[in-house]
Amino acid sequence: MPDFFTGDTMYRRSFINTFKCLGAVASLFCAASTWAAYPERTVTLVVPFTPGSGSDIIARIIAPKLSERWKQAVVVDNKPGASGNIGADAVAKAAPDGHTLLMAINTITMAPNMYKRVPFDPTTDFTPIMKMAVANFAIVVNPQIGAQDLAGVIALAKAKPGQINFGSPGNGTPHHLAMELMKQQLGFDMLHVPYKGISNATTDLIGGQVQLMFASVHSMLPHVRSGRLRMLAATGATRSAITPTVPVFKELGIDFMDAVDSWYALLAPAKTSGELVKNLHRDVSAVLAMPDVRNQLSQMGLTVGHMTPVQLGQREKAYAQTWTRIIKDSGFQPQ
Repeated sequence: MPDFFTGDTMYRRSFINTFKCLGAVASLFCAASTWAAYPERTVTLVVPFTPGSGSDIIARIIAPKLSERWKQAVVVDNKPGASGNIGADAVAKAAPDGHTLLMAINTITMAPNMYKRVPFDPTTDFTPIMKMAVANFAIVVNPQIGAQDLAGVIALAKAKPGQINFGSPGNGTPHHLAMELMKQQLGFDMLHVPYKGISNATTDLIGGQVQLMFASVHSMLPHVRSGRLRMLAATGATRSAITPTVPVFKELGIDFMDAVDSWYALLAPAKTSGELVKNLHRDVSAVLAMPDVRNQLSQMGLTVGHMTPVQLGQREKAYAQTWTRIIKDSGFQPQ
């Protein structure tokens, strides 16, 4: 056999090429093994809001399905506070190994415009996985407000500037900004009362401490059906099948509310591998495609809406630009 260092050049080349091929095969095997081993332990879906919020509802519906698929526990961890920033920051600082994921809402793109100091960058500290669902919003009121429809509420607010309170789950949430947009466009004034989550805001709305709120349809449906709250108008192109008696804003001559909706997305920490992103997207998409999952979400007023990771990233940037303009026009000062 020729000596490797002094022998035939073709022999050396052949040996090196064989070594390279073996290395490539090993790399492919390792990549496959990495996904095959995922998840290695419990997967945590961080919900940055209180129980009962849209992201919480979605998380609790898909968690057991993902657990069955992955043969590992999938838990929901509510980390509310600062309009979702506390939970988002926890995920931004987590290891990019797919075991800690964020059940995000579009408010994450608004954070830099709402707070002077945000501990994360929504465009660089997360990896988009997929958009999961969209929810329409609606104006809901305490029945004791003294007005029967949206026109009556607006007239009441104009007659009593600053004397009517509207609640929200926190500064910078779509619930808050949607009302600021209406105030700006329709020329009335109300006092904003921010809460730490939708549950507390809803409790006080039912109790009459605040008179109205802009909220997702699904979060208000149980209270509307029980008669404790009334729904006056909703976003969307046409009336929803689950709220057929509630007019959409366009029917009432208000066409600027198209920018208001709530979409929910799954995000991972930055630097999550492309292979992991691809497979997470595949598995979550499969769960959302299950008829029973789609039916549960539909009954809650949530519409499944898929987006690829690239499309979601583009959507986040476009949404941030839209609300940056709206926030600046409203004169809102970062907290």
